[in-house]
Amino acid sequence: MRKFQRTIEDFACGNCGAKVKGDGYTDHCPVCLWSRHVDVNPGDRVADCRGLMKPMGLELKHGETRIVYKCEKCGYEHRVKKAEEDNYETMLKLAN
Repeated sequence: MRKFQRTIEDFACGNCGAKVKGDGYTDHCPVCLWSRHVDVNPGDRVADCRGLMKPMGLELKHGETRIVYKCEKCGYEHRVKKAEEDNYETMLKLAN
């Protein structure tokens, strides 16, 4: 099985309700930074959980900012790269 599958889809954020236009790499809401536990491998949409993923903090890895998530339903932890369109003020709050 491939480790990454590009899945282009729009979605409504399960946390704040923002309408998000997907580009195939979009995996979280750029407004509030929340995500949903839908993948086993990026883009495959085979995870059964479907719980909301709370942004817990930021980390720097290889010069890139990553958002650290924890699923509120099952406890799964995941990290994703910050997106260019992510809300700057929300990122600052998460960094503190």
